Amino acid sequence: MMLRNICRYHRQFGQVIWPFPQGHHVPSLSTHIQKAKYSSAITERKKFYQNVSISQVDGGLFEINLDKRKLKTPGGKLFTVPNEALAIAVATEWDVQKETLKFYTMHLTTLCNTALDNPTQRTKEQIISAALKFLDTDTICYRVEEPPGLVELQTNEWEPVMNWIEQRYNVVIGSSSNIMGPQIPEETKETFRQHLYSYNFWSLTGLEYVITQLKSLILSLGLIDRHLSVEQAVLLSRLEEEYQIQFWGNVEWAHDYDMYELQARTAAGAMFVHLSSESTAVKRKILQD
Repeated sequence: MMLRNICRYHRQFGQVIWPFPQGHHVPSLSTHIQKAKYSSAITERKKFYQNVSISQVDGGLFEINLDKRKLKTPGGKLFTVPNEALAIAVATEWDVQKETLKFYTMHLTTLCNTALDNPTQRTKEQIISAALKFLDTDTICYRVEEPPGLVELQTNEWEPVMNWIEQRYNVVIGSSSNIMGPQIPEETKETFRQHLYSYNFWSLTGLEYVITQLKSLILSLGLIDRHLSVEQAVLLSRLEEEYQIQFWGNVEWAHDYDMYELQARTAAGAMFVHLSSESTAVKRKILQD
């Protein structure tokens, strides 16, 4: 009931403000140079084109064209995406820009840049390992012992999600009020590892970003599997904070901005996962929605 009351005060947010994700550090000069390029990238620029189009090239890849210029990544690579659906989504980001290009709103473009340049030179295995580390500290695995209202809220809102994922993936996770968290079986971690291996590199890039936003592998998979909406996943990831706000209040504009920004970032990552999927049916469904 309380979660539903909280939901009344929030609406979906259309623009996504998305910084580049922080990845595993590889101690090489080239990596530091690449990271410097990304961290020092300008956030706005005067618009320099009129028309945006896409074109298919060898290998079934798609390019983005700004007038007659081919879009490139911050690392200097030709900007190519693996399918038409993602190309259309990225082209739309560029097409809706006004007199000033606001790069911080171009979330899908930025995720593509990250996947193409791979500035920290990580492998698929490294991304999966990083994602699985969140399971040990997953947001909904840690429960409080007081106050009673929050205990009840966590039980009522988090437990159904926990039950869903344990049944969905046939695993045991559990929860704990101990600071060390629950002891998650190695079999559970291996099940999730094998599941994550079914994602391609691009989809993993988006999934990891969602996980870092929600601080939860469980909520992220619930979102990607369409068991949760973006709004639900974000609210569940902020359950304690929202509970406290109900009692102590908040700086309204700041709270709303934080909430909408988190919703937007999470939505961007989830969309990127689906648009990067190798499943034609998934891509068709996303475009229809």
